[in-house]
Amino acid sequence: MNKAALGFGRWALATRTVAAALLVSLAVTGTSWAAGAPELPTRSYYVYVAAESDDEVALVRFGPGGAEVMKTVTVGSFPAEIEGPHGINIAPDGRHWYVSMAHGFPYGSVHRYETGTDEWVGDVTLGLFPATLDISSTTGLLYAVNFNLHGPLEPSGISVVETETMSEVARVDTGIRPHGGRLSRDGELFYSVNMMDFELIELDALGFDIARRLTLGEGVMPTWVTAPTADRKVYVTGSNVAKVFEVDLDAWEITRTFETGAGPYNLDVTPDGRFLVATYKSDDAVGFWDLSTGLEVARTETSRTIPHGVVVTSDGQYAFVTLEGVGAEPGTVEVYAVHSGERVGAVDIGKQAGGIAFWKFEDTD
Repeated sequence: MNKAALGFGRWALATRTVAAALLVSLAVTGTSWAAGAPELPTRSYYVYVAAESDDEVALVRFGPGGAEVMKTVTVGSFPAEIEGPHGINIAPDGRHWYVSMAHGFPYGSVHRYETGTDEWVGDVTLGLFPATLDISSTTGLLYAVNFNLHGPLEPSGISVVETETMSEVARVDTGIRPHGGRLSRDGELFYSVNMMDFELIELDALGFDIARRLTLGEGVMPTWVTAPTADRKVYVTGSNVAKVFEVDLDAWEITRTFETGAGPYNLDVTPDGRFLVATYKSDDAVGFWDLSTGLEVARTETSRTIPHGVVVTSDGQYAFVTLEGVGAEPGTVEVYAVHSGERVGAVDIGKQAGGIAFWKFEDTD
């Protein structure tokens, strides 16, 4: 190689090194990387959030004045016991919210409440440690995974609930410690992961049978799977290996692997399928990924420890993140602008903030 070519090669390498360092700097500090990224909104956004160690659900609003707790609802059936509200979700028509009580005696349950009034409607007893849940827009059926955290390492499964009567109509054994359940848009398929079987599960949501299993890798412990995107992709955490896997549902194979912060736990994708937001439970940070390039374009440290849940608003502008905290610390709900990774709001709620669900937004005058 001549001297001119060698000099150019060194210059190009140095340029790439500086650019990479700049990207890492922007990611770690949460500096804006997208021009015109929104800050405080002109709309009011509402989320329901579970505080697992206080048996509470908080209704949080984020609007032009910042984030605030609008109401706190005491949940559960045994006031003297900690029952542990864990998973939470909103019915597709927005009229009811559902919360799983994970620490039942001996079994857990799911409770149904009206949105707005937050009046209790009914409940149903399920398996050991019911966790994440989702509700079909076509059948109205609710699917809840029975994580069985405190029991022996033996298979448990997915409960199917008819929500008008709050009756369990089926239970499908899937594997050891299922978690992270989400439905396809047409309500025909339900995706979950088996943490201790190291696999992704596709359930026929109408026939109540396992359709397919995908091994993610020996020893890979998944904790979450997103709902399928419009181009039929799902994203799965490999929590103990600091990776997120992109799975093509047509090919039924891993197509990309993203190297993340430590302990990726929960994920959500913007409605247009452009960006992925991930909580890093062991890294006290939130990651923002551009799915067109596969690059983490921002990484922001959280204000308190143990980030848990994340949900993106229906307009794709903001991500709400829950922080569990430790000891006597309250839980926290943080709000991030998706297109910049900047934290734009935060409010404390009850202890061990975990499950979170987006309800609605309202335009302000």
